[in-house]
Amino acid sequence: MSDTSRLATITAFLIKHRNSPVFHGGGDPDSVTTAEPVDTAAAEQFTTDLEALGPTFVKIGQMLSTRPDLVPPEYITALVRLQDKVAPADLEVIEAQIASELGAPLKHLFAEFDPVPLGTASFAQVHAAVLPSGRKVAVKVQRPGLVAAIEADMATLGSLIASLGMVSGVGKRLGFGEWLAEFRATMLAELDYLQEANNLETFRTRLEPYPRISVPAPVWDYTTRLVLTMDRAEGIRVTQIPDVLRTEADLSPLAGDLGRAYLDQIFMHGLIHADPHPGNVVLTADQDLVLLDLGMVGHVPPRMRDQLLKLILATTEGRGEQVSETLMHMGTRLEDFDEPRFTRETSRMVARFSNSSVRTDSEGSFLLQLVRIGGDCGLRPPAELTLLGKTLLNLEAVLLALDANMSMRDVLKDHLPELFRARTRSSLDLGRLATDALEMQELVREAPQRLSVLLRTLADNRFKVNIAGLEESHLIESMQKIANRITVGIIAAAMIVGAALIMDVPSTRQLFGYPALALVMFLIAAGLGGALVISILAGDRKSKPRAEKDPL
Repeated sequence: MSDTSRLATITAFLIKHRNSPVFHGGGDPDSVTTAEPVDTAAAEQFTTDLEALGPTFVKIGQMLSTRPDLVPPEYITALVRLQDKVAPADLEVIEAQIASELGAPLKHLFAEFDPVPLGTASFAQVHAAVLPSGRKVAVKVQRPGLVAAIEADMATLGSLIASLGMVSGVGKRLGFGEWLAEFRATMLAELDYLQEANNLETFRTRLEPYPRISVPAPVWDYTTRLVLTMDRAEGIRVTQIPDVLRTEADLSPLAGDLGRAYLDQIFMHGLIHADPHPGNVVLTADQDLVLLDLGMVGHVPPRMRDQLLKLILATTEGRGEQVSETLMHMGTRLEDFDEPRFTRETSRMVARFSNSSVRTDSEGSFLLQLVRIGGDCGLRPPAELTLLGKTLLNLEAVLLALDANMSMRDVLKDHLPELFRARTRSSLDLGRLATDALEMQELVREAPQRLSVLLRTLADNRFKVNIAGLEESHLIESMQKIANRITVGIIAAAMIVGAALIMDVPSTRQLFGYPALALVMFLIAAGLGGALVISILAGDRKSKPRAEKDPL
């Protein structure tokens, strides 16, 4: 399919579903009171059409299925099947992919290989197999031709976003271009199964303090960039736990361990498993949890971790002004940023959230609402905040599936003191202290020389201050435009006055009954005036918003 036809197909989908509540914040609790009932058939048709657009849009559908803050329940019910019920690829294609990547036919690689997939997704499908050693494994095979298809879709979406920017400032305000770049990088990273195998090893190490939570171990000899072989996790999805098992076993401690384990990964190790939806969490027969699909893992630098932890603490304690200050420090302010409105709305939302008695109020949903308010007020929050909000929102669904009385807010309040103690201990480690000591040594060693240079510059009257906001070239260009327009206006006015005076002077050369020279001068003046008006209307537009970001 050509780029033009692909663009037309995507545009047709957007036009067909332009009135869908997915595009109008249908999941916002503040908006559902006046909304019309959602059509279940329309939700199913939306999902079917989205699936027909290909893997890129199936992935978008999977992301939407975990966003109850944006999507109505009827649409979530329809979209949730995209998590693991995508139509499987032909077995011959999958076998050829495995043989090509591992360098041998299936009968030489595996003692057993189940042709019926355990699960199918937008990017891959998983088959059960047994190695010649008897080790039970799951083989994750990437669908052929995915990278080229995703790159083409990213280019098409980029064209759509650029077109939106020509008619509306919404895309620039909400950072659609940055979101698309982040989404592209995330998707391409998810397609590299060697990276996912590394993520599995990393999480296996990080989760050692929680023996009831694990991830499958990769089989490196059977793993390439397009094929991932790992230990098979046998069990049931957490959303399929029967009521009988709930009455026989107390899953509340397990849910608490899962919440604390994720908080440790985020705030202590800087790792965000961006896709912990219920389809990726399995409960084994021993009542342990196994986390699957670690292709989407975000990395948060230490300073950003401190800011996010500070934001979460202020949220749980109901300190709205500190939440808004922290978020302004983390985000990027556009030129039209409305700070009073942002502070007011943030404080109001924090107060309502912290005083709410509803246990199911999600911390992740709250963070995503903060992102929305920031966009409305001209503040572009960091991508890490959106990723954290989505992760906590998905994690909340898993916790509730394990224990209906579990609340992420309670887990946060109970575990925050331990997180702060761990962050304090990490700040006192030998490596960091050595780095700080070296920086202090460099400062002490170079301070006398730099101070001497500064004093000499002041004494010689050569001290200069450069103001970044005042650009000389733009200032001169603007002054030239003003001078040119004034000159054109004076010339046009002078020619009109001269034409009016010449009108009464007798002349043998006339046009349409008027002196020819006077009429020509009047027409020239009218042309100059019209050109000046057009130039003003076409050229004098509001300057592009400048992004201001506070250093962390």
